[in-house]
Amino acid sequence: MKKLLMRQYWRIQQSQAIISLGFWTATITLLVWPYVSWRFDANETILSIPLTYYGLLVIAATVLLIVLLVGFAYDVTFGLWRDHITVNQERNPFTTYKLNPTWGIVIAQTNEVLRRVAPEDEEIQRYCRFVDRMLAWNSEEEIWARAMSSWKDILGDEDPFLFYLDEEARTRLESAAENLEEY
Repeated sequence: MKKLLMRQYWRIQQSQAIISLGFWTATITLLVWPYVSWRFDANETILSIPLTYYGLLVIAATVLLIVLLVGFAYDVTFGLWRDHITVNQERNPFTTYKLNPTWGIVIAQTNEVLRRVAPEDEEIQRYCRFVDRMLAWNSEEEIWARAMSSWKDILGDEDPFLFYLDEEARTRLESAAENLEEY
């Protein structure tokens, strides 16, 4: 239920920028119009279009221009988006402590090469055991089950073998992949 609600919320956010720009333009245009309407005679026309429409169009264009100038200042002058991106990255668990499945495969391969290159070095072996534990922990996440399901469905691979997981972890992951709810 939580994911369903978050998906709908995300969809609202995606359309919000365009819709709010339209609402801003319409609202401010109609709020400003009573103060400037006396300058436009509704009976006069240019190219068979009443001056009233030209006045409304000029106000709307001015509002859009102001919004674009504020956006330009936000982007170029102040660069506030950079800090926004930094905060987003800090809050993203996949840039701090979680791994997506594809990146997990790359880390597992690198870990195995490291393990084989220095089998007598206890510090490297200790590090490799830590990476193994981290990969096993991450394999419990739903995103890994979704990846496993996709590998089976899209790639047609009956047994996407993840060598770095023990048999129990692989079984749990395959079971979770089979029990996913598709939206």
